Amino acid sequence: MRLSEIWIYPVKSLGGIRQTQAQVEEKGLQYDRRWMIVDENGKFLTQRVNAKMALLDVAIHAEGLVIFHRFQADDQVLVPFEAISNQTIQVKVWDDVVLARTICDQADLWLSTQLGKNVRIVEMSEQTQRNMDSAYSGKVALVSFADDFPYLLISEGSLQDLNSRLDHPVIMKRFRPNFVISGTEPFAEDFWQKVRIGQVEFIVAKPCERCVLVTIDPITGQKGSEPLKTLAKYRKVDKNIFFGQNLVSLQNGLVREGDELVITLS
Repeated sequence: MRLSEIWIYPVKSLGGIRQTQAQVEEKGLQYDRRWMIVDENGKFLTQRVNAKMALLDVAIHAEGLVIFHRFQADDQVLVPFEAISNQTIQVKVWDDVVLARTICDQADLWLSTQLGKNVRIVEMSEQTQRNMDSAYSGKVALVSFADDFPYLLISEGSLQDLNSRLDHPVIMKRFRPNFVISGTEPFAEDFWQKVRIGQVEFIVAKPCERCVLVTIDPITGQKGSEPLKTLAKYRKVDKNIFFGQNLVSLQNGLVREGDELVITLS
């Protein structure tokens, strides 16, 4: 079993970036979901309510993040690593209220124009403490602006199984994983408790609950009913639909495409 793909999503709910290697940190991979777009009340925005976010891609430059429209690549804005406005404000992501810092009025204006409402982009500073539920990790752990957990893993076999049931196959980007694993049977990841990727060990904390976000085509931003409709037929437990596994890291370190995945507890 091998790590075949590594993905980060620097701005929550915007486009992802595939990497050949990435630094594992407690809150998630370096740069992963350390930025977030919020409304005038400081509440987070996602594609669930604003599908236009699916069309905004992100690149990492020396000076900061560059956000651009997928079909208008020249229409872009820089979100500098060195904050200009640099105000500390309260923001809300799900039930958590934490402190974040504003970055740049110009970026706020550009994003507001793109999304059709007044928004701001904020950064999770090193001092921001957002605790995840320790019941799933066995320890007090921090998480970024991700929904619940620092890491998400899905196997290629699981996607292949799903696509065998669909009239129109979907791509892995629908599910926004950090780690994609090759060389497994479909849904083998459901039975792992601890794994090691390269030299870094992870707890396999709980299955990932899927929502309407996976019905948004990550390329076009168009909504549909699939693949959630099909997943509900065979991946539903009680009222929840599961696809992929949430992870928590037990140490920091570097992971690379091609690293071996070893099950250390099943």
